[in-house]
Amino acid sequence: MIRVGLFLYAAARDLLSLALLAAVRVYQLALSPWLPKSCRYQPSCSEYAVLAIRKYGPLRGLVKSALRIGRCHPCGRGGFDPP
Repeated sequence: MIRVGLFLYAAARDLLSLALLAAVRVYQLALSPWLPKSCRYQPSCSEYAVLAIRKYGPLRGLVKSALRIGRCHPCGRGGFDPP
């Protein structure tokens, strides 16, 4: 019974990760080319979101991505900031 629960949890986590990664990819392909390049960090905020979701999972990766986007403003330091 525990194995089934773990399997369902992993499947739900993977589906949520795929949905979030697809949303970021749609942003990268459809919206990002129309916006000015303004990210002060390397990798860019959208690439950071992809890396964070892959490394930490959907929930923690989404939180880390939101915090990173919050730091990316004109008065921010910028620079190299891997997840």
